[in-house]
Amino acid sequence: LPMEKIREDLPVFLHDGEVAIGAVRAVHKTSIDVYIENAGDFIVPLGAVHDVHFDKVILDVRKLDQRLRDAIGRAHSAEDPG
Repeated sequence: LPMEKIREDLPVFLHDGEVAIGAVRAVHKTSIDVYIENAGDFIVPLGAVHDVHFDKVILDVRKLDQRLRDAIGRAHSAEDPG
């Protein structure tokens, strides 16, 4: 599966068409650093990247560790009206 090049500042999503959960901070040979809103920076292995297209990075939630999943769950909690 040829992926467009991942680069800094691209938005990161769990599912295409949803709200971004963060942004790429840095790109390494085997991982990317992702900033998650309200949670900080996380190292995500490239194996957890499901797809990259239209300048968006899509992660495979099944391949993320629990700490990162929890952070994603809180990513937009500050925006929740209730």
